[in-house]
Amino acid sequence: MRLNYLVAIILSIFYGTSENAAGQSGSAKPKPLIKDMYTADPSAHVFNGKIYIYPSHDVESNVPQDDEGGHFNMRDYHIFSMDNINGPAKDNGVALDVKDIPWAARQLWAPDAAFKNGTYYLYFPVKDKKDVFRIGVATSKSPTGPFKPEANPIPGSYSIDPAVFTDKDGKAYMYFGGIWGGQLQRWHTGKYNASLKTDLGKGHENQPALTAKVARMKDNMLVFDESPKNVVILDEKGKPLLSKDADRRFFEGAWMHRFGDKYYFSYSTGDTHLLAYAVSSSPYGPFTYKGVIMKPVSGWTTHHSIIEFKGKWYIFYHDVELSGKTHLRNIKVRELAREKDGSIKTITP
Repeated sequence: MRLNYLVAIILSIFYGTSENAAGQSGSAKPKPLIKDMYTADPSAHVFNGKIYIYPSHDVESNVPQDDEGGHFNMRDYHIFSMDNINGPAKDNGVALDVKDIPWAARQLWAPDAAFKNGTYYLYFPVKDKKDVFRIGVATSKSPTGPFKPEANPIPGSYSIDPAVFTDKDGKAYMYFGGIWGGQLQRWHTGKYNASLKTDLGKGHENQPALTAKVARMKDNMLVFDESPKNVVILDEKGKPLLSKDADRRFFEGAWMHRFGDKYYFSYSTGDTHLLAYAVSSSPYGPFTYKGVIMKPVSGWTTHHSIIEFKGKWYIFYHDVELSGKTHLRNIKVRELAREKDGSIKTITP
């Protein structure tokens, strides 16, 4: 054991640790932002100088755990607001309930939000009456809702985890998709195939991995302006990542942010529990894999968002500190650090 490591342990015992942004410091772990309910998949945005968080609302539904995520049986959304990164997260009440969505049946999974021309948009995946995930949209004049859903899902949408990124030129793009319970693999031919439960099966391990999808939004932010395209992730040799490359390939939880003139596509690797990222000069890609943002948290997987607030960058994510159960999660935030070249420093939660 190295001497400096021993010294660090001794100092922490005698002096403890001092908190900084988001209740964290050297070896101290961030605290759950919300403790009176279970929340996950936090999509954070800065609107009007405040932070708004759009998470899933985990509940105990007493459904057995399976690879298709039946135990994640969420029914509504609460939106939280923060005046500063160290402040409390205010619960603004129910913004949307599954019973108010005409076409929806069950499983109101990870949402996202956007703002344009005086209207706030809440994007959400939910299973329709045929148990197929589609992506819907609801609108409000307030970032906290309540939100009124459109009568039908977005035409041409499917799977889960919508993330809407608005570029500096005002154009907005939706990134979406998730394999296994997210059903992305069922759409790989362009038509829905319910027999594909978790992946494409044997013989596809050495084929290019399934990818997230991206589509530019129309100006009304309610529908796609084009057919969804593949978000291709390349390795260091310029070759598409393969299905068997579980430590690097896309699984779910897409997020897009821009730093300088580069586009950072970040995502969860799912069953290997990493948050990874890839970089491109275009919002469409192709993206080149660059590394791991965050190592595994406690819980089955993670889902995140990245924002800039008052000159610093932060990552919002979840783990299961409060419950110890994979389907009852809690959201957290911590500062995101970069190297001088813009690469993201890996976080060990």
